[in-house]
Amino acid sequence: MAARTAETHARFFLPHLSPGMTLLDLGCGPGTITADLAAAVAPGLVLGLDQQASQLGGARDLARRRGLTNVRFREGSCYDIPLDDGSVDRVFAHALMEHLAHPAKALAEIRRVLRPGGTVGLRSPDWGGFLLSPSCDEAVRAYTRLQQANGGDPFVGRKLGEYLLEAGFEQCRLDAHYERYADPARIAGYLAVQLEAADQATPARRLRDWATSPNAMFAQAWVTAIAERPR
Repeated sequence: MAARTAETHARFFLPHLSPGMTLLDLGCGPGTITADLAAAVAPGLVLGLDQQASQLGGARDLARRRGLTNVRFREGSCYDIPLDDGSVDRVFAHALMEHLAHPAKALAEIRRVLRPGGTVGLRSPDWGGFLLSPSCDEAVRAYTRLQQANGGDPFVGRKLGEYLLEAGFEQCRLDAHYERYADPARIAGYLAVQLEAADQATPARRLRDWATSPNAMFAQAWVTAIAERPR
């Protein structure tokens, strides 16, 4: 996650940003995308919010190293955003919705903090569209079952438009593309760690073994959504 940038993972949202805007990055993680978004809207203020406090120290260090004075990071939940009604121009969330047990509740909060006419940008994967070579499908299915057992939805990508419209957003625009991981061992290792933490050593081992294949390829389907809060 620390290798992600706005150019690689938020490019679809950049045309909707301009200097002076206020922005919330929801589920900001290590802040690498957040820092780029802060640079794009400076001198506008940016808040990076994440429920994992362990991520935020590194995010603050990154902003400090880059000399960004218009970004703040705070621990908090997407279900209870610590902002006033209608207080931000833009909300961005990358790789968040697939982990939520209550996406409608999160979108209601996003709608609340957006000003009328404000824009939200979402990017989430859809595990129904991944491409894996050579086959290691059962191990990947073990991960999707784990995510579902944890209350998430690995197939949320295809549902983003539906959820946004149900939450009262309008002018929803969807797109989809693939991300091919240049180093298969990185994505395999990430998934394996989650499986090992859930005592699923066998599929974790299969993923790590799969990544050693000279022709290993992992391409993941991502869906992007742009929508506006009605004026």
